[in-house]
Amino acid sequence: MYIDTNQSPWYDRMWGAFIFFTRLPFWRIYQPSKDSYKAVVEFWPLTGWLTGGLMASALYMGSMCFPYIIAVLMAITVRLLVTGALHEDGLADFFDGFGGGTDRGRILAIMKDSHIGTFGVLALILYAFLLAATLFSMPPMLACLAIIAADPYAKMLSAGLITLPYARSEEEAKAKTVYRRLGWKAVIGLAMQGLLPMALLMYNLHCTIYEAIPILLVPSLVMLLLYRYIRHRLQGYTGDCCGAVCLMVELATLLVICSLLPL
Repeated sequence: MYIDTNQSPWYDRMWGAFIFFTRLPFWRIYQPSKDSYKAVVEFWPLTGWLTGGLMASALYMGSMCFPYIIAVLMAITVRLLVTGALHEDGLADFFDGFGGGTDRGRILAIMKDSHIGTFGVLALILYAFLLAATLFSMPPMLACLAIIAADPYAKMLSAGLITLPYARSEEEAKAKTVYRRLGWKAVIGLAMQGLLPMALLMYNLHCTIYEAIPILLVPSLVMLLLYRYIRHRLQGYTGDCCGAVCLMVELATLLVICSLLPL
């Protein structure tokens, strides 16, 4: 595995991640180097602290003023505004490509098309309904903690996709950026960013080992299955794959937490 040793400073990569993965005007505060955007995945879970925190805050404050279902929809809307629906766009393209493409070239062509198809529309509708229903099924405080934990954890696991080769050339990439492979320091950093909020959730819920294992294991298995499927069909990854896998792994995490409510 090739690791570029001429990396930009860590704070450049951190600011690059916040600028790349959100629509908040961080670029007014700091302008990272262009090279830093190749390593934004190293701080992807950290952006989940922000997006998950804002979503949870909207849910908690909204639940004190409005019926709970409205608070849930407001929280989802807040995240869409903060991220610019970046990962939702990837989810739609992923299902259009893999649902309508019969071979590698056709899948990549469909995923690059800016038009949304039937598979993409259905995927977004089903995802939105499942997410809203899952959060609505939890008490407000649990839902807030689950959001704060699931967002970074899903991003941490999904970062494993970039161990695959990029499926296109850098010139063909939508963002004109190909992510740099992860070194061991980046892997440790990803683990800390993704696991700390999850530890906070389990501490507050007083989770037993029997409850903690499925919360950690089921999303990991979902990630593994998606990884193998993408590798089989594409022999590589794209940015759309990363966004789609992130949302599906996050939803799996929330579903597991919801399923443990009777316990």
